[in-house]
Amino acid sequence: MTQNLIRKVFSPYFSNSTLDANNDFGIIESSGNRRLAISTDAHIVSPLFFPGGDIGRLAVCGTVNDVSMSGAEVFGITASFIIEEGFPIKDLERIAISMSAAAKEAGVKIVSGDTKVVERGKADGVFISTSGVGYIPDGINISGANAKPGDAVIISGTLGDHGMAVLTARGDLGLETQIRSDVAPLNGLISSLLSEVPNIHVLRDPTRGGLATTLNEIAAQSQVNISIDETSIPVNPVVTSVCELLGFDPLYVANEGKLILILPDDVSDKALSILHKHECGRNAVKIGGVLAEPKNRVFLKTRIGSNRILDVMAGEMLPRIC
Repeated sequence: MTQNLIRKVFSPYFSNSTLDANNDFGIIESSGNRRLAISTDAHIVSPLFFPGGDIGRLAVCGTVNDVSMSGAEVFGITASFIIEEGFPIKDLERIAISMSAAAKEAGVKIVSGDTKVVERGKADGVFISTSGVGYIPDGINISGANAKPGDAVIISGTLGDHGMAVLTARGDLGLETQIRSDVAPLNGLISSLLSEVPNIHVLRDPTRGGLATTLNEIAAQSQVNISIDETSIPVNPVVTSVCELLGFDPLYVANEGKLILILPDDVSDKALSILHKHECGRNAVKIGGVLAEPKNRVFLKTRIGSNRILDVMAGEMLPRIC
């Protein structure tokens, strides 16, 4: 539904070659022919504080990660706050401290911002919008349109941790679990990868819509077929149990500290070795590959050996998740 909204309302009026690339970032040329990657995001998560993170950490990491998926070296982000009248100052300060810590962890600076206060009842606590910018090193060409037949598909860790952590933190279900959000900045991990494996074709973080929806986006951009093996996909056993109990599919649940990596298969083992040395990539596995036909499709090889089409998510499985 979000894709339809964008196509019908925004794309006809904002259309240009940068935006129409359909990546999580835009690339523009700066003076001296240096390429800048820019991304912006809004964060409306509920609850604001959840195991493993909060809206402040989410805002910083989400934007750092979106810019980093271009291969760029992120050097600055901006932050905009819409705050409801009566929101506790101690909670706002807690969010600011968290954002500061996340920015230091990512090695970036919050360089500009804006604050607006709206009347009580006109917002839900606090909403945060962030934008980020970074330079793309020479020789790096990463895009959702660059997947090629013969490529390997790697996921950097377990799926669904963020979505299930936020959902169970709401308390509506009466569940108590040890699930923690995976929200983390991935720019350091990506930098390590690019220093050793510069010929990466696609990087993407499977946030809203999860792995399945993100792979469908890549398959459409690249006009390829992506096939993944269900038995290879890593999911925390507790996440699996909660998803089964509530009727969710972890392939569609949001992640905030994982990345999809698509690159030539002959360098996939080297990439995995690098990922395994980093805290955010220690559970990385190869889950499938890219094929030429049928185009614009994602297939899942199931545990019983059959193949089924893995389509985009219809509707919104978990609202207010990021």
